[in-house]
Amino acid sequence: MVKLNRIYTRTGDDGSTGLGTGGRVSKDDPRVEAYGTVDEANASIGLAIAVAGAVDPASPAGSIVRLLARCQHDLFDLGADLCIPIAPDEKPGTKLRITQGQVDRLERLIDEYNESLGTLTSFVLPGGSRLAAGLHLSRTIVRRAERLVVTLRTIDPAATSEVAVRYLNRLSDLLFVLARVANDGGATDVMWVPGANRA
Repeated sequence: MVKLNRIYTRTGDDGSTGLGTGGRVSKDDPRVEAYGTVDEANASIGLAIAVAGAVDPASPAGSIVRLLARCQHDLFDLGADLCIPIAPDEKPGTKLRITQGQVDRLERLIDEYNESLGTLTSFVLPGGSRLAAGLHLSRTIVRRAERLVVTLRTIDPAATSEVAVRYLNRLSDLLFVLARVANDGGATDVMWVPGANRA
């Protein structure tokens, strides 16, 4: 159970922050960069939900908004995972870790939503509807979080979940597919025209 009585503690005024283990590291530590960017990705998904506005629950946008809310819970799980380095003697199930089952769920959703979309013949520019633009922004932040977790795994592989990388990889793919769904099933995607502005 999380219980927050105070918002500021002054303990971080020296440039350090606490990990879930109780230990302290610099606020620019690669682990903090990784879970901080996961938090940023989560906030961007919240913004995408907000810009969608009031949507018909039975519409594709309504389905996307419900799905995004579930992904936000996953991202909090992932942040909790990353802020507690895996201990050498950690017993399975004793800490909150992102699971392969959560990755598998994303793969099923990607396949489900992608099934109705047309084949792409060019890259899609970020944009289209408000919801699609928000999803594209979230996708790029999730990709950055993924890169930072890859860096963290290089630095501290035994203490960092490899499933975290897979989850972020699949989530960014899902957000791309959902952005196309939000653009009328891809019909209003904005397509890249190579060299469009060359003289």
